Amino acid sequence: MMKLATWIVTAIVANAVGLLLAALLLDGFRIDLWSFVIVLLVFTVIMLVTAPLLAKITDSSLPQIKGGIALVSVFVGLKATDLLMDGFQIGILANWLAATLLVWLGSLTAEIILPHVFKAVAPAAPPTP
Repeated sequence: MMKLATWIVTAIVANAVGLLLAALLLDGFRIDLWSFVIVLLVFTVIMLVTAPLLAKITDSSLPQIKGGIALVSVFVGLKATDLLMDGFQIGILANWLAATLLVWLGSLTAEIILPHVFKAVAPAAPPTP
Protein backbone atom coordinates (compact mmCIF):
# COMPACT_ATOMS: atom_id res chain seq x y z
CA MET A 1 0.00 0.00 0.00
CA MET A 2 2.83 2.39 0.86
CA LYS A 3 4.55 1.66 -2.47
CA LEU A 4 1.36 2.49 -4.36
CA ALA A 5 0.93 5.76 -2.46
CA THR A 6 4.57 6.67 -3.07
CA TRP A 7 4.19 5.83 -6.76
CA ILE A 8 1.07 8.02 -7.11
CA VAL A 9 2.62 10.95 -5.22
CA THR A 10 5.77 10.61 -7.33
CA ALA A 11 3.71 10.68 -10.54
CA ILE A 12 1.77 13.75 -9.41
CA VAL A 13 4.87 15.69 -8.34
CA ALA A 14 6.81 14.62 -11.44
CA ASN A 15 3.99 15.75 -13.73
CA ALA A 16 3.71 19.02 -11.80
CA VAL A 17 7.43 19.63 -12.42
CA GLY A 18 7.02 18.87 -16.13
CA LEU A 19 3.94 21.06 -16.57
CA LEU A 20 5.48 23.96 -14.65
CA LEU A 21 8.67 23.68 -16.70
CA ALA A 22 6.67 23.90 -19.93
CA ALA A 23 4.58 26.79 -18.56
CA LEU A 24 7.70 28.73 -17.60
CA LEU A 25 9.62 28.17 -20.85
CA LEU A 26 6.93 28.28 -23.55
CA ASP A 27 5.09 31.49 -24.42
CA GLY A 28 1.78 29.99 -25.59
CA PHE A 29 1.64 27.29 -22.90
CA ARG A 30 -0.72 28.47 -20.16
CA ILE A 31 -2.28 26.90 -17.12
CA ASP A 32 -4.59 29.08 -15.05
CA LEU A 33 -3.43 29.28 -11.46
CA TRP A 34 -6.85 28.27 -10.14
CA SER A 35 -7.16 25.25 -12.40
CA PHE A 36 -3.55 24.01 -12.07
CA VAL A 37 -4.39 21.32 -9.51
CA ILE A 38 -7.30 20.02 -11.57
CA VAL A 39 -5.24 20.10 -14.78
CA LEU A 40 -2.44 18.27 -12.96
CA LEU A 41 -4.75 15.56 -11.64
CA VAL A 42 -6.52 15.08 -14.99
CA PHE A 43 -3.17 14.90 -16.82
CA THR A 44 -1.78 12.43 -14.27
CA VAL A 45 -4.81 10.15 -14.47
CA ILE A 46 -4.67 10.20 -18.28
CA MET A 47 -0.95 9.40 -18.16
CA LEU A 48 -1.42 6.56 -15.67
CA VAL A 49 -4.08 5.02 -17.92
CA THR A 50 -2.58 5.61 -21.38
CA ALA A 51 1.08 4.74 -20.72
CA PRO A 52 0.49 1.05 -19.84
CA LEU A 53 -2.17 0.76 -22.54
CA LEU A 54 0.12 2.15 -25.25
CA ALA A 55 3.00 0.00 -23.99
CA LYS A 56 0.85 -3.14 -24.22
CA ILE A 57 -0.37 -2.27 -27.72
CA THR A 58 3.12 -1.60 -29.04
CA ASP A 59 4.69 -4.63 -27.35
CA SER A 60 2.72 -6.91 -29.61
CA SER A 61 2.40 -4.89 -32.81
CA LEU A 62 5.28 -2.37 -32.90
CA PRO A 63 8.08 -3.37 -30.51
CA GLN A 64 10.50 -1.09 -32.39
CA ILE A 65 8.93 2.08 -30.96
CA LYS A 66 8.98 0.90 -27.35
CA GLY A 67 11.37 3.71 -26.36
CA GLY A 68 9.06 6.39 -27.71
CA ILE A 69 6.03 5.26 -25.72
CA ALA A 70 6.66 7.76 -22.92
CA LEU A 71 6.76 10.64 -25.41
CA VAL A 72 3.60 9.44 -27.15
CA SER A 73 1.90 9.05 -23.75
CA VAL A 74 2.84 12.60 -22.76
CA PHE A 75 1.55 13.94 -26.09
CA VAL A 76 -1.73 12.01 -25.73
CA GLY A 77 -2.03 13.18 -22.12
CA LEU A 78 -1.48 16.81 -23.12
CA LYS A 79 -3.97 16.56 -25.98
CA ALA A 80 -6.66 14.92 -23.86
CA THR A 81 -6.13 17.40 -21.03
CA ASP A 82 -6.30 20.28 -23.51
CA LEU A 83 -9.62 18.97 -24.83
CA LEU A 84 -11.08 18.43 -21.34
CA MET A 85 -9.89 21.52 -19.47
CA ASP A 86 -10.73 25.16 -20.10
CA GLY A 87 -7.88 26.59 -18.03
CA PHE A 88 -5.21 24.80 -20.06
CA GLN A 89 -3.82 26.04 -23.37
CA ILE A 90 -0.78 24.83 -25.29
CA GLY A 91 -0.78 27.03 -28.40
CA ILE A 92 0.88 26.44 -31.76
CA LEU A 93 2.37 23.20 -33.14
CA ALA A 94 5.89 24.14 -32.04
CA ASN A 95 4.58 24.47 -28.48
CA TRP A 96 2.97 21.03 -28.71
CA LEU A 97 6.27 19.45 -29.67
CA ALA A 98 8.32 21.46 -27.18
CA ALA A 99 5.77 20.89 -24.40
CA THR A 100 5.84 17.15 -25.03
CA LEU A 101 9.62 17.12 -24.67
CA LEU A 102 9.71 19.47 -21.68
CA VAL A 103 6.96 17.70 -19.75
CA TRP A 104 8.58 14.34 -20.50
CA LEU A 105 12.03 15.57 -19.48
CA GLY A 106 10.79 17.30 -16.33
CA SER A 107 8.72 14.29 -15.31
CA LEU A 108 11.55 11.87 -16.05
CA THR A 109 14.03 13.87 -13.99
CA ALA A 110 11.59 14.17 -11.10
CA GLU A 111 10.76 10.44 -11.26
CA ILE A 112 14.46 9.63 -10.98
CA ILE A 113 15.15 12.03 -8.10
CA LEU A 114 11.93 11.79 -6.04
CA PRO A 115 12.22 8.16 -4.87
CA HIS A 116 15.60 9.00 -3.34
CA VAL A 117 14.10 12.05 -1.63
CA PHE A 118 11.20 10.00 -0.28
CA LYS A 119 13.59 7.36 1.06
CA ALA A 120 15.65 10.01 2.82
CA VAL A 121 12.61 11.74 4.32
CA ALA A 122 10.52 8.67 5.22
CA PRO A 123 11.13 7.22 8.66
CA ALA A 124 12.73 3.83 8.80
CA ALA A 125 10.38 0.93 9.37
CA PRO A 126 10.45 -0.45 12.90
CA PRO A 127 12.32 -3.72 13.25
CA THR A 128 10.17 -6.83 13.21
CA PRO A 129 10.48 -9.10 16.23
